Amino acid sequence: MTINFKDALGVHADALELRAERTKVLAANIANESTPGYTARDLDFGAMLQERQDADNGQLTLSEDSPLYRVPYHPSADGNTVEIGIEQAAFSQNASDFNTSLTFINMQLRGLAKAINGQ
Repeated sequence: MTINFKDALGVHADALELRAERTKVLAANIANESTPGYTARDLDFGAMLQERQDADNGQLTLSEDSPLYRVPYHPSADGNTVEIGIEQAAFSQNASDFNTSLTFINMQLRGLAKAINGQ
């Protein structure tokens, strides 16, 4: 009997991958804080996760893999839409959510290891 890790880990494997993608997008925003004309981007995590879940269930959905553009609260004169406070808060929340998903995966893997060892 084989173990299907996709089924064993559930939604957290997809969540972890999407959180890593979102980290890259948010880091690019922070890195380009002073680049004239740079447009801040973000991912719709919930929609992308739902899309992956639907794809796993055999349902077809429209793909929205490209990042969305963020609308600034206080636009700058040079056209840059990055607001560092917003980006840092989003990055921090995303890192916390990443750690939460990683914790769930570790707990599930420990449970599988106990089951395999017969404990």
